[in-house]
Amino acid sequence: MWRWRRTHLGTEADRATFRTLHTASLAAPALREGLTETSAERSVRHLRALLGTPAAALTDTSGVLAWDGAGHHHAAEIPDLADGAPTRIVEMRPCGCPIRQLVISPLVVEEVLVGTLVVGAPNATGSLVRAANEVAAWVSGQLELARLDDSRTALMEAEVRALRAQISPHFIYNSLGAIASFVRTDPDRARELLLEFADFTRYSFRRHGDYTTLAEELRSVERYLLLEQARFGDRLKVTLRIAPEVLPVAVPFLCIQPLVENAVRHGLEASADKDDGVGHLSITARDLDQECVIEVEDDGTGEDPERVRRALAGDASMDSVGLGNVDARLRNAFGDDYGLVVETAPGAGTRVIVRVPKFAPGVQV
Repeated sequence: MWRWRRTHLGTEADRATFRTLHTASLAAPALREGLTETSAERSVRHLRALLGTPAAALTDTSGVLAWDGAGHHHAAEIPDLADGAPTRIVEMRPCGCPIRQLVISPLVVEEVLVGTLVVGAPNATGSLVRAANEVAAWVSGQLELARLDDSRTALMEAEVRALRAQISPHFIYNSLGAIASFVRTDPDRARELLLEFADFTRYSFRRHGDYTTLAEELRSVERYLLLEQARFGDRLKVTLRIAPEVLPVAVPFLCIQPLVENAVRHGLEASADKDDGVGHLSITARDLDQECVIEVEDDGTGEDPERVRRALAGDASMDSVGLGNVDARLRNAFGDDYGLVVETAPGAGTRVIVRVPKFAPGVQV
């Protein structure tokens, strides 16, 4: 019979390493939000624990953002010291507190001073100075990642603005024309279509959030298709097959509608050469273990794969509505494994496949 016996995992050095990494991981989330008073207050106590000193503080280039530990009254002396010089030791005036020396290490992001890490101790030994330098370099790295996150967010916002600019003016004019055609013959339908148009434009031009739920995105797609069917009548046939369990999945804002617009455009162009004169479009969303798979397929003329490759690469001369834009935003949000997959050939129609993880860190509606 086996008896369970409590044992220690690893050596003392292993456990010390674990404690250090764990403490650093507690400080990291706040620092990844940038250097602000709030993030400094949330992270500075973990930085002090990491260094094992009586006091620690974070400053920006204007003054102290947060101080943790003894000797808070020394904070007033910090702003004059944070002038961008290399790490140095500063003697404090005797005041009966354990803080007799400060180690001040610069925080640098992209070669620009953004603040300092201040460490207070009775005696600033050489090992403490080296530790302060290392921690300051680590904090600077976290702040640089925060700057990168901000840049990525700004890029995504710019890409969404570019995508909005690509919403076809002809679609807007033609939709309003279709609505006007029903004003006399079918006023109730005209009123319903006008409300759908208003909701579609309100969603497309909303200003908040990089992400939305698949349910909201598909609701906007349905409004778009209602307006297109008002124009084309029976020449456009639409099939929707949506698994209810994937409706709450978070997706990048405006990632499906451009694919549907491309499918409608190319599907209807093909309908003129077909015997029944009808373009068919299908949209499916399936639950696939840890992923949601969305497919937009039309039976149009298809496309040269090389032209699709150029569109995905962002070639503005290609006749596609934001294909490269959507592909780039999916990759930015979920990684390179989640770009668009396009299956097409001349005369064979087009299928666009979108895979998104059901849960992804940092992605929330």
